[in-house]
Amino acid sequence: MKQNIPLKPTALINIKKIDSQVCEIAGQFWKNIWNNDNPAIDLKTKLLLSLANAVGGGRFRQASRELIKAYSLGVTIDELDELFALFIWNQGIGHFASVIGPSQLFKIYKTIKEMEDKKIERKEIVENIMNNFGENNPNVGTGYKK
Repeated sequence: MKQNIPLKPTALINIKKIDSQVCEIAGQFWKNIWNNDNPAIDLKTKLLLSLANAVGGGRFRQASRELIKAYSLGVTIDELDELFALFIWNQGIGHFASVIGPSQLFKIYKTIKEMEDKKIERKEIVENIMNNFGENNPNVGTGYKK
């Protein structure tokens, strides 16, 4: 089942500037992973796995994008709380305090959590995080402008 989610893989456009054949291969690979008609792993879980892998690799731009996409598809704050607790467990309190805590990723998470605490509707929260942390945010966007 295909779902419409924000923040498309616009970084592929940057690859096309280098080599259109490599971009085509990367695009086909992306489709196989993210746009598969019969995936074994549901999209929300896949996004959370990708988010965690990105954090582990220090790729906070990607992690931020995955968080926004996962939340837009219905990932709960309780799931995000557990995931961020896992970051503390797996990477340590010091790393969390000095690297993850001050990151754009954590700002997005805190915004979601604070808005949910105020009982703001998910649709409005997604709109807010897209406006503040979407493609036009230099810490989240991939630099592609139409």
